[in-house]
Amino acid sequence: MKLFNFIIIRLTICLIVGILIGHFIPFSLNASIYISCALTIILVIVFFVFKNNTQKSVWFGIIGFITMISIGALNTKLHNDRNFSDHYTNTLTIKDSINNSISFRVREILKPSKFHHKYVVDILNIDSTKTHGKVLLNVNKEGSEFNLKVDDVFITKTEFNEINIPLNPFQFDYKNYLKKQHIYHQLYVDDFELFLVSNTKHTLFGYASQLRKHIQSKLKQYNFSNDEYAVINALILGQRQDISKEMYDSYAQAGAIHILAVSGLHVGIILFLLNYLLKPLEFLKRGRLYKIALIVLFLWCFAIIAGLSASVTRAVTMFTVIAIAMNLKRPINIYNTLAISIFVLLLFKPRFLFDVGFQMSYLAVIAIVVIQPHLYKLYQPKYKLDDLFWNIFTVTLAAQFGVVPISLYYFHQFPGLFFLSNLVIIPFLGVILGFGIIVIGLASFNGLPKFLFDAYSWIISNMNGFIEWVSRQEAFLFQNISFNLVQTVLSYILIITTVLFLLRRNLKNVSLLLAFIILTQLYFINLSWINQNNEFIVFHKSRHTMLGFKENETLLVNHNLNDSILKHDNIITNYKVGSRIKSIDYDTIKNVYQIKNKTLLIIDSLGVYKSISFKPQILLLRNSPQINLSRLIDSLKPELIISDGSNYTSYQNKWQATCEAKKIPFHRTSKKGAYIYRY
Repeated sequence: MKLFNFIIIRLTICLIVGILIGHFIPFSLNASIYISCALTIILVIVFFVFKNNTQKSVWFGIIGFITMISIGALNTKLHNDRNFSDHYTNTLTIKDSINNSISFRVREILKPSKFHHKYVVDILNIDSTKTHGKVLLNVNKEGSEFNLKVDDVFITKTEFNEINIPLNPFQFDYKNYLKKQHIYHQLYVDDFELFLVSNTKHTLFGYASQLRKHIQSKLKQYNFSNDEYAVINALILGQRQDISKEMYDSYAQAGAIHILAVSGLHVGIILFLLNYLLKPLEFLKRGRLYKIALIVLFLWCFAIIAGLSASVTRAVTMFTVIAIAMNLKRPINIYNTLAISIFVLLLFKPRFLFDVGFQMSYLAVIAIVVIQPHLYKLYQPKYKLDDLFWNIFTVTLAAQFGVVPISLYYFHQFPGLFFLSNLVIIPFLGVILGFGIIVIGLASFNGLPKFLFDAYSWIISNMNGFIEWVSRQEAFLFQNISFNLVQTVLSYILIITTVLFLLRRNLKNVSLLLAFIILTQLYFINLSWINQNNEFIVFHKSRHTMLGFKENETLLVNHNLNDSILKHDNIITNYKVGSRIKSIDYDTIKNVYQIKNKTLLIIDSLGVYKSISFKPQILLLRNSPQINLSRLIDSLKPELIISDGSNYTSYQNKWQATCEAKKIPFHRTSKKGAYIYRY
């Protein structure tokens, strides 16, 4: 039976198409409602008109799929809070919100930054107006005496701030990332500006957070090291806020980051354990029904405790369907199961489609289902242990076929020793999870014996140590790989056509494979040709100056950074990856540059410009020169003035006002981002 003969798969594809249309094409919520209602009415009419006609199935199917696409678009609009009049962005002018009294409820606790505790909060009221919507709350760490808890309600008086745009080329777009989660603004407060109204729990998130806090407080009474505690917290409770950057990077570089994110792997192991432990219920009358109910209940309780994150929710949804099918003795079609879980998830949470974890999770599972059985047949193990490791290796390898292209697109790195990490850890992950649940349960009631604590601490410590060792094998870690969206799509097409060719070596599949190999080669030739251009860039770097001169695939960077800052700075790395740079040279900053037919003059803290004998078209102000900008403009008559991140904010405000009065373009990198001149 062909894959697309399954109705649920077709409907899921139509739903995804509708979500993409609703997300990228701007049209009103009302228009989407009218279109969906009209199509639904037409669908009903076609059903009754062609009820006894052989053509019914064709027309009914076509209109049904179009209707599902419209429902997907409508669903996307309905889940966009800004389409409703009571959303906070529709009830006030953000620019005039500085004196508003804001009431909010804490929804989610995020990983803190260097200077702020971070939370996602739900707006309840602005002054006396009842409203809703999510914003990002930043609480100053300095002098902070308490941490906010989920479901706490506070009142504060502050202003809504726009979320910063990326200020340098190819920088991570945090504003766009939050926008996909329907977060459009942020608040900055000190803790003394927050007034607690209520700490009563109202939601599942609040109760789950309270339970996690209780478990975490009990765990902290034992002498787990910081890294051990952080990994246990992530592995069992789905909370990664306490993981250090070094530990997170180690797991990522070892290709084992999925172990720290509660996902399908963890939920699948829990389902296996529950299915085994509850097997005696099958001997009771209606015992199978009780068993299903308990498994589903335990799975969703685990999801709630783990915070109902995107990865947990999608995994539990998928394994709920599998658990029901397994225990009803119905044949399980994994493609149907995947389609049902995707359909249900996107119906209730359409934004999951744009979640990186969602994409990688399902691509990995699909690759495992399609490719792993054929890889497994390449070798026939004779012993059970041999078979176990061969199974794990082929599953891991198949999953990589599914996630490597999209992983390169998002993260630009590939851990070459991913198979080693998974071969060592995954066989014991069931024991680690089961043991961890026992440890947490006993610790919660102050009943954890010392020998169990010592044993589990030893297991986690050795797992962390092994991961750190793998991550240090830098020769097998491939980083800073340039990979764009077109390459990602072409990679998946090549993987699909290669698999089709290996499964059925006929003329059609050979022709498809060769055609896409040629297409890919043509694209890479075109990409190399497109990259033959020149750019001048004034990067934004706080308190420093960085200038870039790109010629084809080489980059010259003039800067005033010391080596330690430059080594850990991502600005040049991001540009190198995004622009496909092959070689980089560094030099000091000069006073004058000739950029094709433009002359650039740099005026630094000395403010020297009166003795020059030429008229520069571009001025770059750096290190807060004490100059009379109005007089300078009258003297040099520049076409453009640039101010980089090395200048004081107060100076830049004055310069901007002067340029507006003189009608001279003023590019402020702290507001507009890096200045780029292509020639």
